Amino acid sequence: MEEKTDYKSTLNLPQTPFSMKANLTKQEPKILEFWKKIGLYQKTSIVTQDKPLFILHDGPPYANGHIHMGTALNKVLKDFIVKSRLMMGFNCPYVPGWDCHGLPIEHKVDEELGEKKREMSPLEIRKQCRAYAEKYINIQREEFKRLGILGRWDKPYLTMDYKYQATIFREFSKFLLSGNVYRSKKPVYWCPHCQTALAEAEVEYKDIKSPSIFVKFPLVSDISEPYPVLKNKSIFLVIWTTTPWTLLANLAIALNPEAEYAAVKIDNGQVFIMAQRLVPLCMEEFGVKNYEIIANISPKLLERKECQHPFINRKSLIILADYVTLDTGTGCVHIAPGHGQEDYESGLKYGLEIYAPVDKEGCFTKNVPFFSGQFVLDADQAVIGKLTEVGALVYHSTFSHSYPHCWRCKKQVIFRATEQWFISVDKNNIRQKALEAIDSIKWIPAWGKNRIRGMIEVRPDWCISRQRVWGVPIAVFYCEKCGGILKDRSVIEHVAQMMEKEGADIWFKYEVSQILPAGIKCSNCGHNIFRKEMDILDVWFDSGVSHVAVLEEHHYWPEMRWPADLYLEGSDQHRGWFQSSLLTAIGTRDNPPYKAVLTHGFVVDAEGRKMSKSLGNVIYPQEIIAQYGAEILRMWVAASDYQDDICLSQDILKQLTEAYRRIRNTIRFLLGNLYDFHPQTDFLPYQKRLELDKWVLHQLQQLINRLRQAYENYQFHLIYHGLHNFCVNDLSAFYLDVLKDRLYTSLSDSLERRSAQSTLWEILQVITRLMAPVLSFTAEEVWKFIPQTKGHKESVFLTTFPKVRAEYQDEKLAERWGKLLSVRKEVTKALERARREREIGHSLDAEVKILAPPALTPVLESYLKDLPEIFIVSHVELAEKLSEINFESETIPGLKIMVKAYNYSKCERCWRRQPSVGKDEIYPTICDRCVKVMQSLTN
Repeated sequence: MEEKTDYKSTLNLPQTPFSMKANLTKQEPKILEFWKKIGLYQKTSIVTQDKPLFILHDGPPYANGHIHMGTALNKVLKDFIVKSRLMMGFNCPYVPGWDCHGLPIEHKVDEELGEKKREMSPLEIRKQCRAYAEKYINIQREEFKRLGILGRWDKPYLTMDYKYQATIFREFSKFLLSGNVYRSKKPVYWCPHCQTALAEAEVEYKDIKSPSIFVKFPLVSDISEPYPVLKNKSIFLVIWTTTPWTLLANLAIALNPEAEYAAVKIDNGQVFIMAQRLVPLCMEEFGVKNYEIIANISPKLLERKECQHPFINRKSLIILADYVTLDTGTGCVHIAPGHGQEDYESGLKYGLEIYAPVDKEGCFTKNVPFFSGQFVLDADQAVIGKLTEVGALVYHSTFSHSYPHCWRCKKQVIFRATEQWFISVDKNNIRQKALEAIDSIKWIPAWGKNRIRGMIEVRPDWCISRQRVWGVPIAVFYCEKCGGILKDRSVIEHVAQMMEKEGADIWFKYEVSQILPAGIKCSNCGHNIFRKEMDILDVWFDSGVSHVAVLEEHHYWPEMRWPADLYLEGSDQHRGWFQSSLLTAIGTRDNPPYKAVLTHGFVVDAEGRKMSKSLGNVIYPQEIIAQYGAEILRMWVAASDYQDDICLSQDILKQLTEAYRRIRNTIRFLLGNLYDFHPQTDFLPYQKRLELDKWVLHQLQQLINRLRQAYENYQFHLIYHGLHNFCVNDLSAFYLDVLKDRLYTSLSDSLERRSAQSTLWEILQVITRLMAPVLSFTAEEVWKFIPQTKGHKESVFLTTFPKVRAEYQDEKLAERWGKLLSVRKEVTKALERARREREIGHSLDAEVKILAPPALTPVLESYLKDLPEIFIVSHVELAEKLSEINFESETIPGLKIMVKAYNYSKCERCWRRQPSVGKDEIYPTICDRCVKVMQSLTN
């Protein structure tokens, strides 16, 4: 008889080089280097080159700083889609891009150059801007790659590339030749700080407090004939405005043609004309207690009558306009045609001057009385003072409202009429065609459709000119004699070819005679001397034609195709890139550039506040990567429902780190128990496997089906929750917990263990591929440790998603095991109670007696010999009655359980308490099951 046997060496304990500690911050760069070494992106292109195309077209971020959480979120979402479509069997080329022109970059360069800029030529400034953009393209490229983004990083698209600039010019010229481009003096958003016009997409709205003033304009036209009661009265039209400075440009007062107006006599004898329904509200606000309506006034009888400006020697025409509302104010609207879109339209209708006495710096021009040279946004109080001085101010208070601000300098903008270039959205039915196209596009989420539709329905013509240097010029030639614009296809192509060779710098480098081909004459007057337009194009036009430069012009990226299957950006792009891309495509091709549009929300803190430096709540991607690794950032993106605003905080990151640890430990267990498994020789076919293994394979098929659908529908939070729940609940909390006994104590090459290992190997293959688009670093790390078969790919991304195997699906088996699991859950509760009351220690110290309801008895009886393994106890009995009960189920009526200590010796090898321990003379400290294993090992 042996005195003592060390049974540890006889157990099949897990062994794996796959570390429990992820050490992602050090491991991830090694994986990135591996992808670079093998040329992973190029290999995926080769593997899928004959597959159906799926094109996700990348919206270009600005090359003007380090990436932030918003750009990281955006690129990671795109990476999920590209990789998942690759693994679905699509050819999914991904060409990242950058927006390189315009105010965001030029503004930064201005700050760096300071006063030095005044001495520099446009070419020198442009050179500085290009260098600045190149610097941050390289910085951002590395930051995106560090996130694990797979793409054509060796050849991204850049809006400042010469060929791309030529494409911009050609696309602009198409609009010019079709008659959709025109130049006009119209009020546009103007940033006096950046000194340029802005498009609607370049404007942000913030709440401000403005002066709220009611001003009286003396009526100088006689209206006593229709209204004799007003003869010899001091009559005033009262207007309301929150922009007192615009009164300097007042030329008219608008009334609603369908409203009823009243002449109101107040206690000082003056008569105010205003909308009748607003009289009580206005009188209360003015503090006028004694007043009388002495006449009902028809606005149509007042049309084209005149008032006197309160303090300028100028008349103000009374006009009619449908847009005048009666919600606030007086129903009499101050009109300055040079400082508002509706004012401008009324000015055209009534033949008014489009008057805007404000210079590019936002100061009143020299011809403005009283206020010449003052900055308009600082002039409000001075204007109010002047109104008070002349007795024209009726009432003054403050008003909180939303007001447009420049997207770059964050300061207030103004409406200012200047000569600008526009694309008409109504000529050639662009607006209507765009609205019709919207119905053919899939919008995710669905509300995006109504959002962009509403914007396009009411949007004004597109102001495409900017008074800056860094961009693609509006390359138009004017005849010096007649002022006509040269529209010649041969000239356009000539200039485009010059741009392809030398870039848009040609416009600033060469004289007109050096650019134009010889012999060109004006088609209007025959003159041959021309001058250049020096405005540049709106950068939204640059990025808006990326669908042409990237998808259509195949000499750049031959793997691409027009239109794109998907655009994906933040929800603010309904008025930005989504819209500019749609309008440029409709305007030149009559079709939309995308089949589907997906939008995501914005990153906010745990309290739902937008991240900002002033609040001190900003978390940067680089900080997360340095502390946790990029994988946790990717996991955060996947775990969130990105269609709403996405919360981020240190607490959330810690929770995700814990969730990642649980998934990783599950994988580590799978790998650790495959150390001696060789698929070529040890794999057992499905028919030979144990029923518990067949059950988990059924569950695995459900997971495959759910996750493939989730990838198909871009529901990445379902991927995260599906993987996490399967690893934690189906595997760790049940299947693997039950499996340990069989894996550790059975003979290494027994059917029981090989059945388990074959199943673990299949599970590992499946979940590694399913997680790969999301947890890319972990999946690649796991892939190199999975026991290999012939044809094993060197990267998980050269494989495809697993497909549901019909032969592994068994609903009847799942139903049986569903009942067993429901009982197991109740047994676990009973064991926990017994443990708390110190009746048992480990669950293997216990025996369980069950009194089951009739519906469950047959299935429990059929699995009686397996129940100890399923419940992880030493003994289970089914009883017809119980002498004592220490647990009664609240969820399964009639289920009663007794748990008590199983008072037999514990097997030193498997830890079960069994009557057979001590019966064998050679191995007296182990059970009969373990004795058989030991005998086999020694034979």
